[in-house]
Amino acid sequence: MTAGHNRGVPYFAAVFAQTDEGWMAAEAELAESETTEDVTDLLREAALETSGGPVLLLVEENDAWFGVLRLDGEDDPRVFLSDGSAAHNSALGGLLTELTEPVGEHTGPAADGDPLGDPALLADLGTDETRLLRLSERAIPTDALTDIAEHAGFTEELDSLRA
Repeated sequence: MTAGHNRGVPYFAAVFAQTDEGWMAAEAELAESETTEDVTDLLREAALETSGGPVLLLVEENDAWFGVLRLDGEDDPRVFLSDGSAAHNSALGGLLTELTEPVGEHTGPAADGDPLGDPALLADLGTDETRLLRLSERAIPTDALTDIAEHAGFTEELDSLRA
């Protein structure tokens, strides 16, 4: 997949849906998304192809931050953003921050580099809270998404979209 563009800023976004046959992957065009409902609808549309398995949206923007959104059934999506302040300062990330809660005791806007959201959202897919927080602190966003894909079992699908 070639990177998308959201108001002039390059980003990568892809949806991964767990099916009975494995992971299904598709690029996600988020440039037209104006509300959190638009993003949630994108995930719900992908969920129609599954048999109740999780649907993930992986996003990274300009090597500044990465995000993971997870939808399970009819639940509200859970979100994790590696750097809440960097995400908040972009149009796409600002939209995603509306779906998050600060990590830990912190309330109010995220300080520089602080993650936002639910760091346990991938625990059952091989990336526990500690690992995800470590990736948000140390990894380049592209490498972090690759690590997440490796542990969940959809590296091949991610690589095919990035090619």
